Amino acid sequence: MAEFDFVAAVRWAQFDPKKTLSRRKDGDLPFLADAAEAGPDLLLDTSVYIDGLQGRAPRLIADMLALRQVNHSTIAIQELMHTVGVLDPNHPGTQTAVNQIATTVKDMPSHRTFAPDSDVLGRAALLSGMLCRLQGYKADARLRALHDCVLFLQAQKLGFTVLTGNVSDFDYILQLIPTGRVILYRQI
Repeated sequence: MAEFDFVAAVRWAQFDPKKTLSRRKDGDLPFLADAAEAGPDLLLDTSVYIDGLQGRAPRLIADMLALRQVNHSTIAIQELMHTVGVLDPNHPGTQTAVNQIATTVKDMPSHRTFAPDSDVLGRAALLSGMLCRLQGYKADARLRALHDCVLFLQAQKLGFTVLTGNVSDFDYILQLIPTGRVILYRQI
């Protein structure tokens, strides 16, 4: 397990753009091309699973997943299971949703599912804290920012590219760490 470097992290935390980050134009962001292409391994954001289950993922996503090595994060499992926990057990659609999520999680091969180490977790906590401060995030947006930052830094450390439909939050993260690799898409 990688050791967390507190001193380096504190130096990193000194970065302050002195303003709230603004959402950039789509043309300035790394959106999915018009055709799926081979490339680096992917690490899927939870949005990819949810959009797929709800029929909101563009067809190009399935094409890309067929071309590239697909990897999973325990962060996505955590977010999917959180969804199971918040669903109303008395709602008529809950059992179907739970079954779909169960199948999704079971289909993640263990040799392609990665847990973040202490270095990633520590740096992600710092990065999400910076985002929360800069963007004025409150309540559940803070937890979402933490999960996004863990996934982003985990992908960076493993040499993967994050695939996500979460355009706004990953735009902000890329503004703070432009060296990360992300492919964005819009839901249909």
